[in-house]
Amino acid sequence: MINMKVIAESAVTAAVRELAMAAACDLEPDTLEALLTARDRESSELARNVLELLLSNSDIASREKIPICQDTGLAVVFVELGREVRVGGDLEAAIQEGVRQGYRDGFLRNSVCDPLTRRNTNDNTPAVIHLELVAGDALTLRFLPKGCGSENMSAMAMLPPSAGKPGIIRYVVEQVVAAGSNPCPPVLVGVGVGGSFEKAAYLAKKSLCRPLGCSHPRSDVADLEAEMLLEINEQGSGVHGLGGVNTALAVHLELFPCHIASLPVAVNIQCHAHRHKEIVL
Repeated sequence: MINMKVIAESAVTAAVRELAMAAACDLEPDTLEALLTARDRESSELARNVLELLLSNSDIASREKIPICQDTGLAVVFVELGREVRVGGDLEAAIQEGVRQGYRDGFLRNSVCDPLTRRNTNDNTPAVIHLELVAGDALTLRFLPKGCGSENMSAMAMLPPSAGKPGIIRYVVEQVVAAGSNPCPPVLVGVGVGGSFEKAAYLAKKSLCRPLGCSHPRSDVADLEAEMLLEINEQGSGVHGLGGVNTALAVHLELFPCHIASLPVAVNIQCHAHRHKEIVL
């Protein structure tokens, strides 16, 4: 009989609370490094000045513990639950309470409302939770607050299989170009290819949890990421639509087998303030 590790519901709530507050104010090193690299390679003086301002803004936010952006997002939580661990209570309730406390105690804007009445829930819940069962005795929580300047630029298409790689590249590039300055570039482009309608969208968003600029382990997929990034940046939209060579910081692509008669492709864009935090309990 397996001796199950037990994690208290209160520990999950406390962890999510901290993740929510930290994500709003502190960019991870991968994001800061990507912005610094973008600044150093930028060809447009105006765009370079904007990147300097973005870096200065992130520094102030971290030091003063104030949100990087006034849109503190819809909380999206990716949960990996080990098969040898259980939560001593209600896992979903624990996560929702952590979001509630984090947005309250961090003085973060509550942006969640009923889609029809537009009545605000007043505590930024419910969060969107994705649960995956994995091997081991750990509980991993990845917190991704999605602001809607970028989220609203999401797109999904069921391409014909004959579109192939050129069709995938063309679709992704077209969506980023069409988004223009709305998602506050330079952006991170999440792409999901394969599966089904909903699986592709899930993959596109989950890809944003990968360390920024970390290539896919499959070489042909990594090559496709690099090709899309190059083509996006060659379009010249640039930082906040002001031109230059930094429309996107990276493209992250995730795959899943699909039906022989379909080629689902989803695009989920993240703004320059790539807010993401992770904890393992």
